[in-house]
Amino acid sequence: MTAPTFTFPHRVKALHVRQELADCWVAALPAALLLDVCFTDRLRAEHTGDPTSPYLLDGIQREFQEKRLREIGAYIDRDDTAFPNSIILAANARPSDGFSEDEPEDQAAEDAAALADGDPAVDDAPDPDHAPAEVDRRWRVELGEDGCYELVIPTADKLAAIVDGQHRLFGFAKAKVVDRLSMEMICAIYFDLPKPFQAQVFATINSNQKPVGKSLTYEMFGYNIDDEEPAFWSPDKLAVFLTRRLGSDTDSPLRGHISIAPKKDDELTELTSEAEWKVSTAVIVEGIARLITSNPKSDSNNLQTPTRLTRSELGVKRKDRSPLREAYLSGQDVVIYTMVLNYLKACDELFWKVAPLDSFIRKTVGVQALLDILRRLALEAYRSKVISVAHFHQILEPARNLDFSADRFRNASGSGRSIIRRAIEAELARADLGLPS
Repeated sequence: MTAPTFTFPHRVKALHVRQELADCWVAALPAALLLDVCFTDRLRAEHTGDPTSPYLLDGIQREFQEKRLREIGAYIDRDDTAFPNSIILAANARPSDGFSEDEPEDQAAEDAAALADGDPAVDDAPDPDHAPAEVDRRWRVELGEDGCYELVIPTADKLAAIVDGQHRLFGFAKAKVVDRLSMEMICAIYFDLPKPFQAQVFATINSNQKPVGKSLTYEMFGYNIDDEEPAFWSPDKLAVFLTRRLGSDTDSPLRGHISIAPKKDDELTELTSEAEWKVSTAVIVEGIARLITSNPKSDSNNLQTPTRLTRSELGVKRKDRSPLREAYLSGQDVVIYTMVLNYLKACDELFWKVAPLDSFIRKTVGVQALLDILRRLALEAYRSKVISVAHFHQILEPARNLDFSADRFRNASGSGRSIIRRAIEAELARADLGLPS
């Protein structure tokens, strides 16, 4: 037999599971499909073109892991194979840079901005992991006409990071009985789960089941499972720390409004929404991360290769023009947090507090657009050392009368984010209060 093939978008029934960390979705997916769409930082499966040996594992594997893969492959070949435990996936994780996948228009804007900045971490050559820009590659869940949920995988692009179960899955590439690739695997799928939370889930699961070396966890995810000194924090670990603080700080306008949920405003977020309005953790984490890095994955790798480094030593590894890069490298976390907090306070006073319930300025696209504006303001504010609420209030004031519940803003897709951002930028430009070019 030959390996099964799949057409996309691929749809399968999914079960909604409510949990404290984040809601997840359980689905049964064939091993061959998972090999096509899943990856780890260290390993991925690629097609060989040989129907008798369909997959080749590409990546860095240590000998004890290779041995384990062969052992699992031999077990898969047996006629009593069973995997009753689930593979845990983080959907919409982008392997190229560590950010979560954006919608097409947002991704095109990010790529263009990075290339314009001359960031060497961004290559203008075609990315083999990327479908054409007009294709929305994000995994999603839809409510079917029968009242059941369906997981939708739009393309075969590798956009699902394996949080736990990599050996079980990649063992199928070592199996000799090809028809085993049709075997269904139970998958627990989280959407837009920031990488530090992926590491937390992995460490918690494995420390409860059997001892796992801290070095292995650090190698797989780029994070220690023990608390580490802030001097060693990667950009996305710092971004998660600051996001958690924004979510709990009594002085923060986002207190109680941040949840671990998908980035997009749809059925998934509505199911988990209890507050008047909420935004996902990934939106805030990535909004902060983009102030200090253009490639968190590259930074995480550089912090541990070939030896563990502090962030102050990271600057020589690669060029990065993110506006608060210097503040990150020099450990000025208080400055970064204060700037973000004060900017959000100004946003709260001018936009969120006075917005009607149906205003898109309080939805994902609106918050993303405001964080895009901060990215343009941050460098000048940092250099001038003026990061007060009053400073940001004065800059944003000309846009306060925009009605983000108007029809032209009522678009929850990536283009909605761009429309809101451009509308604010136009008002600020008109007032000549200045967005840096």
